[in-house]
Amino acid sequence: MTAGDRRAARAVPPSRPRRPYRRWTRDRVERTALRLLRPLVIAALLLATAFPFYYMVVLSLRDVQALILDPGALFVPPDEITLDTYRQVLTPEEEGGQGFVGFIRNSVIVSVAAVALTLLISIPGAYAVARLRFLGRRQVHFLFLAVYLFPPIVLAIPLFVLFSLLGLRGSLPGLALVYISQTLPVTVYMLRNYFETVPRSVEEAAAIDGCGPLATIWRVTLPLSRPALMATGLYVFMIAWNEFLFALLFLVEDRDRWTVSLGLSQLAGAIEVPTTVLMAGSVVLTLPIVIVFFACERLMTGGLTMGAEKG
Repeated sequence: MTAGDRRAARAVPPSRPRRPYRRWTRDRVERTALRLLRPLVIAALLLATAFPFYYMVVLSLRDVQALILDPGALFVPPDEITLDTYRQVLTPEEEGGQGFVGFIRNSVIVSVAAVALTLLISIPGAYAVARLRFLGRRQVHFLFLAVYLFPPIVLAIPLFVLFSLLGLRGSLPGLALVYISQTLPVTVYMLRNYFETVPRSVEEAAAIDGCGPLATIWRVTLPLSRPALMATGLYVFMIAWNEFLFALLFLVEDRDRWTVSLGLSQLAGAIEVPTTVLMAGSVVLTLPIVIVFFACERLMTGGLTMGAEKG
């Protein structure tokens, strides 16, 4: 190569390497679509979930006359906000209100009693299914879950007749016992899955130290199972708080023992009750359970998923 050829070669800039062609594979298309759709889907679900509750609160804070003039308003000016609807809902019936304070008290009594009784019965049952080896153990486990598949109306008439014969119909303790039939099968199923994740070596060490079966459950298994117990208790509490069918069958004759769900149904069926008062009653029914759920949401979701996989 001559000197001129070498100078000409140096004068020509080197060509840039070509970028590799990125093909739109199926995996890349799906990842891109999911990245774009995720915020939209989350926003849509949040709107569909939160908007009814927001509109319910808005209606409960409005005056009935303003509601008639503009029923579709989504915002209440500060000067138009009124709490008279909540005052009417919470005032005792003797003073011209709806008496929801008594209904809330009854619901708290029934729900707390249902939680305590359900855990008291389901803990030894779930532990027996998880740890003991006996004939038909697997069948008993799935039988508990199969009972939960029956609709409540199937059990309503037999329980109504039985509790009428026992003299428990119309009482709050009787209603709490009825709720056990609805909550016990699923709580046994939930706790059994968690008890199986507790290491046997820990219980064996407690047995070597002199603990019997009951002492092992009380001192070792239950302290390790607190997240699952809290999640199960919250689940039972929400069922008992919102339940309506059995409360209607067992308590309809005595208004002083009504729960919140029965009180709200009375507001919904009364022609003379304004819509704003009905919405205030709905907020009173919904707000406590929402507060409890979000206060314990992390613990509840953690307890529900614990025991789903074995390590």
